[in-house]
Amino acid sequence: MNTVRLTTAQALVRFLANQYSERDGREQRLVPGVWGIFGHGNVAGLGQALLQAALTGEADLPYHLARNEQGMVHAAVAYAKMRDRLSAFACTASTGPGSTNMITGAALATTNRLPVLLLPSDMFATRAADPVLQQLEDGRGGDVTVNDAFRSVSRYFDRVSRPEQLVPAALAAMRVLTDPVETGAVTLALPQDVQAEAYDWPVEFFRRRVWHVGRPVPEPRAVERAARLLRGARRPLVVAGGGTVYSGAQERLRAFAAATGIPVADTHAGKGAVPWDHPCAVGGIGSTGSLAANELAREADVVLGIGTRYSDFTTASHTVFGDPGVAFVNLNVARLDAVKHAAEPLVADALLGIDALADALAGRQVEEAYRRRTRELIDRTREIEDRCFAVGHGPLPAQTEILGVLNDVLDDRDVVINAAGSMPGDLQQLWRARDPKAYHVEYAYSCMGYEVAAGVGAKMADPSREVVVLVGDGSYLMMAQEIVTMVSEGLKVIVVLVQNHGFASIGSLSEALGSQRFGTRYRFRDERSGLLDGGVLPVDLAANAASLGADVLHADSVATFREAVVKARAADRTTVVHVETDLYGPNPPAHGWWDVPVSEVSALDSTRAAYRTYAARKRAQRHYL
Repeated sequence: MNTVRLTTAQALVRFLANQYSERDGREQRLVPGVWGIFGHGNVAGLGQALLQAALTGEADLPYHLARNEQGMVHAAVAYAKMRDRLSAFACTASTGPGSTNMITGAALATTNRLPVLLLPSDMFATRAADPVLQQLEDGRGGDVTVNDAFRSVSRYFDRVSRPEQLVPAALAAMRVLTDPVETGAVTLALPQDVQAEAYDWPVEFFRRRVWHVGRPVPEPRAVERAARLLRGARRPLVVAGGGTVYSGAQERLRAFAAATGIPVADTHAGKGAVPWDHPCAVGGIGSTGSLAANELAREADVVLGIGTRYSDFTTASHTVFGDPGVAFVNLNVARLDAVKHAAEPLVADALLGIDALADALAGRQVEEAYRRRTRELIDRTREIEDRCFAVGHGPLPAQTEILGVLNDVLDDRDVVINAAGSMPGDLQQLWRARDPKAYHVEYAYSCMGYEVAAGVGAKMADPSREVVVLVGDGSYLMMAQEIVTMVSEGLKVIVVLVQNHGFASIGSLSEALGSQRFGTRYRFRDERSGLLDGGVLPVDLAANAASLGADVLHADSVATFREAVVKARAADRTTVVHVETDLYGPNPPAHGWWDVPVSEVSALDSTRAAYRTYAARKRAQRHYL
């Protein structure tokens, strides 16, 4: 057997550089590069290997420097989302806190079912120097390290304690990364001494490998059963989720809706699969959904879920589907999701499944009365949206007015990124998406701090698109460091920084739950009350953004905000547009419910009143059986 002597880290770099994915005849790099922050544990292992690869050309695996370990995982996840899960970055971090900083990113990736390869450094496999700096000593066992915390948030975890273990571990990692059902965070923990240890590797390990991402074909009898339910439906509704987009099935879904007349609601991950102005598009569904989508959901007798995992926001905590006999057909590549709500499962790729259903339902259309009902609800929804965009609030603008400007000014292909706070809810109702890649809202984990880092990954995934990071001050303060990365990588990203001096979403929720917005405003501590309800803090986030290397534009009204966004789009550098909005809204009207428990007993009148409302809403909650 031909062999080559390399360190474990050098072998891993060479291996990753030769991995490709393929779907529908199109090949691309599976691992296009490595994000990393070096410290003890990886600086002389993977750090040396990446340097050697760059200087010698023995492996094409570019290195990118991040400023925060969690942030680099977010950037990698955003890249994978833009690439329909067919390409995934690796991320390496130092031993101890550097590695555990990636755990939140791992949870986000796995919750969203997006691939990322994590390479946390680990303690000495030999244990010759135990306990070393940053090592956890666990009395239960000598093989426990902080990296074991990755197990619960990874789809695959392995600790490579000997060089030769890398061969099966690396191959298993690629299998999971390219599996649409199993994908998520993949973690290979690398002890620092093993990274630098030499081994005689079989040359075959480094050959060019293509991992074929197939399209599972729907089983004919399952198609017949699903079609039978849909043919008998008088008020059917489609719920389009992220699987529709990752499969590239948006054109098929648009044609299916046009042919059948079935209205299409969408989740955050599915928004844009059907353009907002398509005759069958009824908008976001669930807790923060539109009037049209939620009213049709309450009336629907059969729901066709395509590529959705039915989170509580999608079902409005099991209250939005109101027909007593509602039945579900779930088209999903994962059986876990296909059988939810006692559904008739259609386990298949979304594109092939829609084709099969379209053939089985050929000539079947909804009744004209249902079409009229759908059009009427869409018209009422558009009126609500227009009022939100032109609310005329002052002296500070309402957040909905900011979204109205962005809807007007941005191109259909411009990518809007958000993840947390009040904006996901506003966006689900108000964003008018025609392109599914133009709506990039991470709402499976809804991780504060995702937005700025995700802007890096999204721009790297498709430099031809304008990328607009829409972030509130709360999320910005969690993680703004990757603005420096944008600047250093020469990436032009627009950051719209909406400052309202607090947590608008949780503040509003707190008030609704009887907790009086406690702890949700950025304020000085009041000496008399002892609470954080004093004056507004003198925080200058625009100055902070400028200090990180971005150009900054200020806006103090809807008109000046419009001018600033136009100027930012014309710029060629990362530009932050700073605007203040009213912490107290107004926000779009609510058409759904979210189950957040209220204290059953309380000394506060506000909490007791909130509990009465909660108990009444709770009565509408049900299992779908």
